[in-house]
Amino acid sequence: MKHNLKLIALTGLFLLSMNSYFAQDAAKKKLTLTILSIDITGIKSDPQQMGNLVRTELEKLDTFEVMDRYDVAYMVEKNKLSINNCFGKLCLIEIGEIIKSDKMLSGSIEQYPKSIIYTLRLIDVRSKAIEKTTVLEFLNLPEELQAFTNVAVQTMFNKPVDQNLLIKLTQRNGFDNSINNPKKERLRLDGPRLGFIAYTGNTANIIKADKSLGGFEAFPAMFQFGYQFEKQYLNEGKIQALFEFIPLITGVDQGYFIPSFSLLHGLRSNVNGWEFALGPTINLSPKSYGYYDGGNVWHRQQDWSADPTHENIQNPFTIRERLDSRGAYSIQSGFVIAFGRTFKSGKLNLPVNAYVIPGKNGFRIGASLGFNAKNK
Repeated sequence: MKHNLKLIALTGLFLLSMNSYFAQDAAKKKLTLTILSIDITGIKSDPQQMGNLVRTELEKLDTFEVMDRYDVAYMVEKNKLSINNCFGKLCLIEIGEIIKSDKMLSGSIEQYPKSIIYTLRLIDVRSKAIEKTTVLEFLNLPEELQAFTNVAVQTMFNKPVDQNLLIKLTQRNGFDNSINNPKKERLRLDGPRLGFIAYTGNTANIIKADKSLGGFEAFPAMFQFGYQFEKQYLNEGKIQALFEFIPLITGVDQGYFIPSFSLLHGLRSNVNGWEFALGPTINLSPKSYGYYDGGNVWHRQQDWSADPTHENIQNPFTIRERLDSRGAYSIQSGFVIAFGRTFKSGKLNLPVNAYVIPGKNGFRIGASLGFNAKNK
């Protein structure tokens, strides 16, 4: 009796282990999924070709046993099936039962004037129900169908999607780039510029000084206005490279007219609008040759010879050129280092920039705000 009980127990354990083994083996087996074609409207492609594209993206996931297109063609021919217009649930379920597929996937791509609507439907053949539907609205970029398909398939099966790519493919008012605005100018910031410039060091002291001493009797921070022209020559990935030409007028708020011109070479991010630029700048400013006397007071060079007490006495002080409100206008050069960021509100671009111009007599520090509408 005891031997019989032991035999029954061992048999039960054996059956349970075998059942567990086959259950695990069945769990490891992938479900079969079949794609016949994708319905298209307005796109220069054909349903079978789009079906092949979706099939390729699904195979990359390695989630299902995706039926090969040649096997699909064989099963269709063997069972004399008509699949030319088989996009609906009833037709797909019927064919899925015939070819013994666990899942069927189909969908549609419809082109509109400003967008492309991409729809995918996953159908469970056994339950005869639509298991999941994914609908995505992309920009009207037919040449990006493969990217659309990748994003749609990844989204349907809850796989991580490149958010930078998704923004470029879906957001009409996102930063322009080679994907969402092909063969056209990218994010352009041509437009008016308003801001201020502040002077430091000895230059600031000269600006504040009396005009009788060559100063300007002005505050060393002045309003600026002008216009920015730019030309992009590279726009790939997350970066665009460009040249910027910026003419400005400074000092009208204090009764002065100081023109300047800057030619900058810059890099701008297509992702968040940050940019960095540098290059030469020139401006017209009045200068005189003169000297500082023993009391560190500035005099023009001709003041020495005009003083009767200096007759037949050679000027012992060093002659130098300096900013002087009484002098003649001449070209002054400098080097600009600038950085900033563009903010967006719909189609409105708002570039905000700050810059510095180093100099031996003091730095010039400024900031500017611009605006324009999206320029295509």
